Amino acid sequence: MQKKVTILVSVFLALVVLPDAIREARAQENPYPAMAPLEQYLMPKDAEIALARSAAPASIADDATVMVLERQGYTTAVQGKNGFLCYVERSWAEVTNSANFWNPKMRAPNCFNAAAAGSIAPIYLMKTRLVLAGKSKVEIAQAITAALDSGELPALAPGSM
Repeated sequence: MQKKVTILVSVFLALVVLPDAIREARAQENPYPAMAPLEQYLMPKDAEIALARSAAPASIADDATVMVLERQGYTTAVQGKNGFLCYVERSWAEVTNSANFWNPKMRAPNCFNAAAAGSIAPIYLMKTRLVLAGKSKVEIAQAITAALDSGELPALAPGSM
């Protein structure tokens, strides 16, 4: 009788508890398996400008171009005059196999010098357009690689930071 109970308990665990545990482990392994609704990545324009400018000292940020994320992609909110570009990076700046690639909570202020504004920013801006167009991680990686290989995206400029 005890052997039948042990078998029944084992079957119960295998059919009911184990699948839930596996799902829970996978959710913890990849907490952001897909893009959240776009609204979760957006923020109020003035707050985004302030956060973007926080990436550099005022002596740079005050005269930098500032871009903000809107529904159609990044747009210039403030036209600068010193060649620097400040913006708030979203999670898709990560490599496509990152568990945080779709994390809607990620906000990272960034400010590029002129060399990076002309060579690194176009990569991120293209990646953002692909994300907003609903492309998969694989399609995004392939498109960026192809654009770099074909020269559609510029080579990284010396002194980019």
